[in-house]
Amino acid sequence: MTSPFHKGELAVQAQSGVLDEAAMLGKMFRSYMTEQHREFFAQLPMLLVGSMDDAGQPWASMLFGSPGFVHSPDVLTLQVDAQPAQDDPLRAALRIGASLGVLGIQLQTRRRNRMNGRVQKLTSQGFTLEVEQSFGNCPKFISARTPQWREGMPLTAAAIIEAGRLSDAAAALVTRADTCFIASASAPAFEADDTREGVDVSHRGGKPGFVRVQRAPDTTRLYMPDFPGNKAFNTLGNIARYPRAGLLVPDFASGDVLSLACNAEILWDGPELARFQGAERMLVLSVQRGLYFPRLMPFRWTQPLPGPHVERTGSW
Repeated sequence: MTSPFHKGELAVQAQSGVLDEAAMLGKMFRSYMTEQHREFFAQLPMLLVGSMDDAGQPWASMLFGSPGFVHSPDVLTLQVDAQPAQDDPLRAALRIGASLGVLGIQLQTRRRNRMNGRVQKLTSQGFTLEVEQSFGNCPKFISARTPQWREGMPLTAAAIIEAGRLSDAAAALVTRADTCFIASASAPAFEADDTREGVDVSHRGGKPGFVRVQRAPDTTRLYMPDFPGNKAFNTLGNIARYPRAGLLVPDFASGDVLSLACNAEILWDGPELARFQGAERMLVLSVQRGLYFPRLMPFRWTQPLPGPHVERTGSW
């Protein structure tokens, strides 16, 4: 392979006029985990996972555990000792050889690292992934907050079904969100020997309201601006080839989590894009169905007080 990027990523890079700059990023994609990344994942109490169901729909999911529940026995392997919630689509997607995207994010330090791989082993505690791609991301647009375990508070994992037209509670959650996670895939099926192909999950963030919600009688459209980033276009490159996405939106105040299955498209111009100063593209997600998990996150979250050394996320 002459490039670490598949055809969709290269197409978006070309349309954005950054092919040469993106080519310089090739060295950041490794087929193994660095020692720094291995240590980082072992510190996390939360992990984001992207998967794809039998109908070819990507989903984003959250897993939780005491630090160390995610660990790397060797540079080619990541082990996750946690199970998804009972109604989470990830539960059915976990099978030997399944492609998964993994995002480790430490919100209090605004660090994030990603790993894409395939399920190598399943256990009663969780699963083991064989590393295909391991790479880091910058802290841009991450809202800092620190997790604290909720003591004595009952948590529920039974999902409430959401239709294409989101309920008032779900729409309000998206409207006030400053953080979400998006799962995408490069195709409905993947070449087994091409590590550029597969499922991915990534972070999106901004000030509350950065995702605009538009509800119609039978559907909901979500407008998410795309601002300058690392120019790899992993998510948009996937969507350019396979226009489906899974969106996960956490409510850090209540612990609720909204998981959505969407059709996706990229807008390169037009009035919706003009609404967001500095945005270069617009991602439009048409909700097909969803799952609302009350009190899924077992944390309370605290945010730092604004000050001269606290970076504001986003410019919109």
